[in-house]
Amino acid sequence: MKNLIEILVKALVDDPDSVVVREVNEGRSTTYEVTVAEDDLGKVIGKNGRVANALRTVAKAAALKSRKNIYVRILP
Repeated sequence: MKNLIEILVKALVDDPDSVVVREVNEGRSTTYEVTVAEDDLGKVIGKNGRVANALRTVAKAAALKSRKNIYVRILP
């Protein structure tokens, strides 16, 4: 899952080397904290948060088999 999120975010940004995805396990839920360069933050969030919501939707759909709650946080 971490690799999937990393690949998707790196395809969106201008500086893919600055993308860092950190996995935080909290019982039955997992939070993925995505850190990008400040210039790329708008590209990952998108207009009205549409890109961020699409990223969260893809991550949740990929996690359906494992029956875990997946959260994606985008950090500058």
